[in-house]
Amino acid sequence: MSQPEIQVGQVWADNDKRVEGRTVRVDEIDDRYAYCTVLTPATPGGRTGQRTRITLARMRPTTTGYRLLDGTP
Repeated sequence: MSQPEIQVGQVWADNDKRVEGRTVRVDEIDDRYAYCTVLTPATPGGRTGQRTRITLARMRPTTTGYRLLDGTP
């Protein structure tokens, strides 16, 4: 399976079991990072809307990476 192209507007889920359930929306991309907004926090009472920066190398479906949920920008 090929790596999906990372695009603004996509929704990705964190595969790391320590933050199970966390989802983010890609807001910006540069040559090294995806700048995202947390849509679903990993913990009850966690903050949605928080901004985070993720290296593009992690935006792939490995055990500590991310998987694409919604590719519609």
